[in-house]
Amino acid sequence: MPKKDLGFSLGAGFLIGVLLLPVLKVAKPSLFDALVFYIVPFFLIATPLGTIIAYKIGLRFALIWQLAKYVVVGGMNTLVDLGILTLVILVSKNFGVSAEDLIYSGLLTITFYSIYKGFSFIIANINSFYWNKYWTFSRKDTEQKSSAQFVQFFTVSLIGLLINVVIASLVFRSVPPFADLNPDQWGLIGAAAGSLTGMVWNFLGYKFIVFEKKV
Repeated sequence: MPKKDLGFSLGAGFLIGVLLLPVLKVAKPSLFDALVFYIVPFFLIATPLGTIIAYKIGLRFALIWQLAKYVVVGGMNTLVDLGILTLVILVSKNFGVSAEDLIYSGLLTITFYSIYKGFSFIIANINSFYWNKYWTFSRKDTEQKSSAQFVQFFTVSLIGLLINVVIASLVFRSVPPFADLNPDQWGLIGAAAGSLTGMVWNFLGYKFIVFEKKV
């Protein structure tokens, strides 16, 4: 595997491990306490190892290698999304603002959670643009072309944002928590559902619209 790809996979593995820590601390404190010193080293090894295997397979099936890189970047960005969401919820709670507090109640119910989720998703997508451009789809374009790509990326991501937030909010507000999950933990479940749905849309949009290679 080229050194560039190895470097990207190592960086992604490190970020995945680091970003998983605050999410796991909220989602499963006992598991966090047991694995806190192993999570980052595990992903530093597992992520490059997985990408090496995918690269070998991708020598015969190019789409497999591209999908593998997208999954790694998507997993990392999901944790950027969840990590920022978790931090914002915890910080706002210290100031007496709960994620469940209503901002508007009418045709569409809007809570602070919806605002937090939108903010975390936007930050994750800024990160996503650069990782997908320079690693997943390996594009090096002129400044003019990059500007056009960013507009396209923003449009695709905006639709993904709407899908993400709607799905996350529906799960958070409409599906009763199970397994004795508290509201903060159930918020992460909603965020994960929204992120996974948005990831499917984003891959198709990025591949066939934003970073499409013209023949």
